[in-house]
Amino acid sequence: MQLHWLILSILMSGLTQARQSSFHNPILPGFHPDPSCIFVPEYNETFFCTTSTFNWFPGVPVYASRDLLHWKHVSNALNRPEQLPYLGYVNRGQSGIYAPTIRYRDGVFSIITTLVNQALPRENLTRWDNIIFNTRDPYGDWDDLIHYYGPGIDPTPFWDDDEIAWVTSTFNSSGVVHAPVNLTTGEITLPYKWLWMGSGGASPEGARVYKKDGWYYVLLAEGGTREKHMVTMARSRSLHGPYEGAPNNPLLTAYKHTDSYFQAVGHADLFQHSNGQWWASGLSVRAGGNYADDPYHANFPMGRETILVPVDWPEGEFPIFQNVSGTMTGDFTLPQPSGPETVPREGNGQLVDANDEVDFEPGCQTPPHFLHWRIPHQKNYKVSPQGHNNTLALRSSMLNLTGFDGDSSLGRGQTFVSRRQSHTLFKFSVEVDWKGYLTRDSEEAGITIFQDQSQHFNIGVVLLSSTEPKNQTSGTIYPLPENEFGPIPELTRAIPDAEPKPYIRFGGISESSFRRKNATRWVEELTELPEEWTDSKLKFQIEAINTTHYSFSAGAAGSSGVDLRVFGYTRGELMVPVYSGTTVGAYATSNGRYGEGAFETYISKWRYAGIKQVIEEP
Repeated sequence: MQLHWLILSILMSGLTQARQSSFHNPILPGFHPDPSCIFVPEYNETFFCTTSTFNWFPGVPVYASRDLLHWKHVSNALNRPEQLPYLGYVNRGQSGIYAPTIRYRDGVFSIITTLVNQALPRENLTRWDNIIFNTRDPYGDWDDLIHYYGPGIDPTPFWDDDEIAWVTSTFNSSGVVHAPVNLTTGEITLPYKWLWMGSGGASPEGARVYKKDGWYYVLLAEGGTREKHMVTMARSRSLHGPYEGAPNNPLLTAYKHTDSYFQAVGHADLFQHSNGQWWASGLSVRAGGNYADDPYHANFPMGRETILVPVDWPEGEFPIFQNVSGTMTGDFTLPQPSGPETVPREGNGQLVDANDEVDFEPGCQTPPHFLHWRIPHQKNYKVSPQGHNNTLALRSSMLNLTGFDGDSSLGRGQTFVSRRQSHTLFKFSVEVDWKGYLTRDSEEAGITIFQDQSQHFNIGVVLLSSTEPKNQTSGTIYPLPENEFGPIPELTRAIPDAEPKPYIRFGGISESSFRRKNATRWVEELTELPEEWTDSKLKFQIEAINTTHYSFSAGAAGSSGVDLRVFGYTRGELMVPVYSGTTVGAYATSNGRYGEGAFETYISKWRYAGIKQVIEEP
């Protein structure tokens, strides 16, 4: 008998160990907020996720995985300028494509989202343009958009037993409404009705409806997307309510766990694997335990990232979410097999945390994870033009990265191509062929780490006839001057009649509507180009040297890291995200002079190397 129990004990121990699992957050590192994820067994047991992209293009990325741990970028739902040309004109960093939801039904993938124009007043309901993307191939192109009227943001479809798609939205941060929407025509057949007002937290958004065990559940984000962010839930026996909130709301938050490195947890979506395990995707920021004290000056430049949470959902009960941490362990079951080799072969993207070694070979397209700020002027970018193989040609924009006012571009465009910062520590570099291409005063090309038009730091080569800056700082940071439109970045002014000289310019701006006015900063340092570099291509590099600081370096092309010269540093807390996160990339501009396409320069050897992912408080 004792032997029998010993054998049974060993077997039970083995079963328990088989369910013991662990993984690391975030699963989509870097700028990946407001995630929505689904499991589609018909597509070879594959998970699909999408996230918000705001002003960035291409937008609404789609990621695929079979083990929940290795995610491949397989398509962009918004990948053609003609799909949404108005995106080029929205004039606030808080505008653009808001939280999308991805769903699958009867062979069709649908993504529903909202183009938001926050420059319009709150009472103007046209500031929301609700749109639907459909496709039968999530690894290829998505169809042209279907527009429909929706009073609010963050739409999500739910199909009840009658096959009607009821779409929820959150209206003016007041509560949840829903109506039946035809996802192939945009037709709305009944007026919107109130569904649930939330549990009382601020800014209800991201509402989603599920049905389980005869109950309808509404999942909601409340508290705003910063320190008080939380996941709440209510349920009803009827789709149309009334809904009763969970007795232990919020079901998930980091606000009560201020010692966690992962803060601002919320905006969840629930999905279930074929093995029965429930999961929630959500967003979080890696900001540390002091984040709740002053979230608008905290250090989390990568912004809101996608995290994964195991969920236990007992029959007839509300779900139970595991608290978020960098290493998730517990009694849950991950899909098997697991590993990079399990990712789908379809789709032309790469793993979300992969490095870049892009050489712009003739006949190739720029990778699908490359990003532009708003709709790009496509004629300003060309891979391997004649006589310049293995380069990306950049035709300069009149506007620099700050633009007119640190906010808008009025459709003019900014010549700038980038990629997400997807590691805590990384190195990014390109080589710039400038000699003979930059010929006039104020022409400039280089690289940047960019949060938005009013928060970016750059290093590049610029031609200047004279160096008489109003705000040249030699390392000191000064407030910006102002006019009736607000702060104006004052670059070095030049004397047009003088012969321009090349300089290395390190500069940047850190301004946010969330900060005090006297915290608006501008910095600029000029260094005459060393004589030994004047006949060479230049290599520029940005490196996250620790969790709080970035360095900006330059040198002659072909230089190794140790041969580069550091020209400046900046702090991550000077690039606090509003909704998005940092990218790194290359730009070309005439700084407000000469019009569009004043010159063409060529970049090559695009390199991004992730060094370390920090997932615990440093």
